[in-house]
Amino acid sequence: MQGALGKLWRDYRAFGLFIVLMVIFRSALADWNEVPSGSMQPTIVEGDRILVDKLAYDLRVPLTHISLRRLGDPQRGDIVVFDSKLAQTRLVKRVIGLPGDTVAMRHNRLTINGVEARYSEAGYAAGAILERESYPGWSHRIELARDGGSGMSSFGPVVVPEGHYLVLGDNRDNSADSRVYGFVPRDEIVGRARTVVLSLDYDRYYLPRADRFFRAL
Repeated sequence: MQGALGKLWRDYRAFGLFIVLMVIFRSALADWNEVPSGSMQPTIVEGDRILVDKLAYDLRVPLTHISLRRLGDPQRGDIVVFDSKLAQTRLVKRVIGLPGDTVAMRHNRLTINGVEARYSEAGYAAGAILERESYPGWSHRIELARDGGSGMSSFGPVVVPEGHYLVLGDNRDNSADSRVYGFVPRDEIVGRARTVVLSLDYDRYYLPRADRFFRAL
């Protein structure tokens, strides 16, 4: 029996080592995630596979949330990936409020620490209006429903607790984010989304979207 196991190890140890290294790489350094919903449209669309930089904020023990060293902190405008205990799933959202910030939103217009974000028209999508949301330090497009929005288009003002972040989806009228699950604890954040690596069009027999290959976020 031991001889058979030894032969099996000799024959497949290179493959086994590859699997171990791949697990360590994906759990501690970088990973890719499929985006199954449209909550981050128009920035990230359904079918995107995004590259997640797991060293953006922490060096962690592989396969855990245990931080060995803090390398940085999420900033306003970062797109973060986090394992939400309340949602019981992994989510992708944009950081809007940092610890200590006072955040309010009225009819999908943000105010952070008394400074109002600026908005301008950015086009139209199927059933939606696109606007550019700008705040000192970042600018990106958001998607709003043409029918005037949802019941979540206004909240606050709220103060973000220490060690937590307020996150929103760019698809403001169709996103379960901090308005549903509350503030995100720092230790639930696993990394920062940097790039769309690959995108498959679910409405066209999963054909790749050539214009989204390696698109920076």
